[in-house]
This record gives sequence, structure tokens and C-alpha cells, in this order.
Amino acid sequence: MRGVRAFGALHRHFRITDSTNARARELAGAGAPGGTVVTADEQTAGRGRQGRGWTAPAGKALLYSAILRPLDERHLLLPLAVPLAVCATAEELQPAIECKIKWPNDIWIDGRKLAGVLIEAKPQDGWAVIGVGLNLSIAPDEFPPDLRETAVSLFGLSAGSRGEVSSGASRSGPGRVTPAAKRHRISPPKAVMGNRRDLPSTPRTVTAALNRHLTRWAEADRDATLAAWRSRDALRGREISWDGGSGVAEGIEDSGDLVVVAGGDRVVLGAGEVHLRL
Repeated sequence: MRGVRAFGALHRHFRITDSTNARARELAGAGAPGGTVVTADEQTAGRGRQGRGWTAPAGKALLYSAILRPLDERHLLLPLAVPLAVCATAEELQPAIECKIKWPNDIWIDGRKLAGVLIEAKPQDGWAVIGVGLNLSIAPDEFPPDLRETAVSLFGLSAGSRGEVSSGASRSGPGRVTPAAKRHRISPPKAVMGNRRDLPSTPRTVTAALNRHLTRWAEADRDATLAAWRSRDALRGREISWDGGSGVAEGIEDSGDLVVVAGGDRVVLGAGEVHLRL
């Protein structure tokens, strides 16, 4: 891969830590090589974009950070490439699902968040830390109350679903269940994995898969990255709002910025916060 070390060549695992990204930043600052991966069973101060917290029961989510070094102009689309690697990982382990990406960094299944990405770069020193939080086997009632209708776990998906998931309730209204929800109720992890016994639902399995896909996508051709991301765009054609305006998402620029049509005008947004208008 043009001299870049494969992710996972070096791996440090913690039973518990404050943040895998914090540990990876420390290692990068101390000269750890590119490809070094940090994982943990549990985090006490995990976070997502804009300082939001990221919590998960011990052992039920992939808490993953990796050092990319050297960091150069080839990696301008890294914020697009990393979600593609996470999607490929999830679909390898659950072949019946189809992941979409909510710009800029959330991985969705049927409009519910499966994973998030946080990239922290230090260009002057030539490295970046790639953080991934991927829900694996968190039961619906183990999510914080405010996330139970919007989050989902990889091994909490009913076998045979193709992007349609349900916790037994529908977003169409409290206490109502849609026909799709009746067909695709969440099943216990063991039932889900009954036809995938060669791929047990463990963070170690998912780490190995993500290492492979991240090694590929971090160095992928620019055109291939843009095409693949656009094929997974969850916002295109949907009405969204952001600080200062609202409009209909029209896709992304080659730079990775989001294009929105608002009142007949074409607006280009950087990686600021975007809210779907539900």
C-alpha cells in the first residue's frame, strides 16, 4: 500500500480506558508507527464529534482507534474513506444488511445510527488518529433513553433484513408498529448469528475485519472513494436543517463538502452539524 503499514500490525488493547483516541494520540505523539491500533472493552470518557459523549456497555461495542502515518495529500478524503471501511466491515459480518452514510460521519441502517467516526489530525506532525465506535450487541434497553429510537446494534438486527430494523416500536408514532417493523423485529444476538457461526460476534472479530477494510480504503483511489461514498449517501434528496438554514441535500462535492439547495440557491457546507428534518 505505497509504503503505508497495514492497520493492526501493532495492537494495544485495554480492558478499560478513558478514550481509545486519547491513548492513540499519546502513542502517535511518542512516535508509534502508522498502522498501530488501540482498542478497549470499555471507555469512561469516549466522545464523538463536537465533544458529544459516546457510551457503551463493556464488551458490547467496538471501541477502536488507529494511527495513520504518514499523513499527506493522498488522505484529503480520509473523512469519506473511513465510513466506507466501517460499512464494508458491518456488511461482511452481517451480509444481509446495507449500510448508508449520513454526512459527515455516521453509519446508518434504515435511518438509525450503527456507528460513528471521529478523526483527529495533526498535519504538522504528519499523522492522524482514526476513531470508530461501532455498536455490536447492545440491547435496545441498554441504550440511553434518548437514543433508543435512533440507535441500533450490528448483532441486534434480524437475519434477512436489508436495512430495515425495529425494536418493536415505529417512528410513525408511540405505541404503533408498522408492517415493516412486524416483519423485522430485533432478535437476540445468538439467533442472529445462527447462520454465521464462523464469525462470532466479538470485538476481536470485528477489529480484524475493520483493519483489513481500513487498510484498503485509507489508500483507495480518489475517484473510487467518491463513487462509493455517493452510492451510500443517506441524505441525498432529503430535507435537512443546519445552523442558519434548511434545504434539500444534493450530494457531495469532490472535496467532500455537502451540497444543499436552499430557496433556489446552491449552498456548500463544510463538516459542520447537519440535522435531518424528520
